[in-house]
Amino acid sequence: MSNPFEINNHEYYVLANHESQHSMWPIFCPVPRGWIVVHGPKRRQDCLDYIAENWMDLRPKSLADKMAT
Repeated sequence: MSNPFEINNHEYYVLANHESQHSMWPIFCPVPRGWIVVHGPKRRQDCLDYIAENWMDLRPKSLADKMAT
């Protein structure tokens, strides 16, 4: 069985959680509790590009906020 996160011609969502962390998620899987759809459904590469452009700081938001003060 192939990995559902690595199939180029499938569609995915980009999810984000309360810490502004992002994840690519197959559209056929239920969105996990605590995550919201912020992009998609789109092809895998489009989702990867969205994540690269929009998730610049990999630290959890609460840590980044604390370090900024």
